[in-house]
Amino acid sequence: MRVMTRCTIKDGQLDQVVELLRAVYAELESVRPDGLRYASFQLDDGASLMSLVELDGGPEVLHRLPAFQRYRTHLTEACAEPPVTTVLNEIGAYGFPDGANSSL
Repeated sequence: MRVMTRCTIKDGQLDQVVELLRAVYAELESVRPDGLRYASFQLDDGASLMSLVELDGGPEVLHRLPAFQRYRTHLTEACAEPPVTTVLNEIGAYGFPDGANSSL
């Protein structure tokens, strides 16, 4: 399953959200869960974040990480509006590792 989440952060909250997100990546590097690929980006408006997640199984692998729990709890308060999550269904791909139907 591939999922994209996008949110706009309130003024004055971005630094703390990014710090919490970096802690998620530190924990992921430590735990190295199988079947999870996760990438986050700051959009050019400077206030919006987007995450791409690819899971071989369900979201439990991410949700059980303490750093992710802290991030998501704070994100709910830090967003100007609720995050929008969309399931991504690939039509085609070029240049991604292993070609089409590959990891993000």
